[in-house]
Amino acid sequence: MSKSSEAQPFVTIRLPEKPDTIAPDGSEIRLLPHLAGGSMVVARLQPGQISAAVSHRTVEEIWYILAGTGEMWRKQNGYETIVDLQPGVSLTIPLGTHFQFRNTGQDVLDVLLVTMPPWPDDSEAYPVEGPWLSGR
Repeated sequence: MSKSSEAQPFVTIRLPEKPDTIAPDGSEIRLLPHLAGGSMVVARLQPGQISAAVSHRTVEEIWYILAGTGEMWRKQNGYETIVDLQPGVSLTIPLGTHFQFRNTGQDVLDVLLVTMPPWPDDSEAYPVEGPWLSGR
């Protein structure tokens, strides 16, 4: 079988060791594959780090905690909650949700994020008032 010189329809990426960028909330972002319907990244907070509280203009997200421990605050339409983050926990951030997360452990907090539609640019997130001071 011969190899085609045409572009391949598949993307395969190994998780980068260093962050590709810093998110508007201050978390380290390691880019993973994306398609027209969504994008995927790993977000990392270092021990003791607190993200800035933000909301999104056009995207929704599904989070899955890979490593570390922390807390997530979410607020929307008069409902507010703080949940514990640990490996195996998954949560949603519907459009318009105000949210903030923090690393409460001694190890990095790594979160797999699926964003739908794909993350457009840093103007997507805007600051909101959250429960914790982020230092940003």
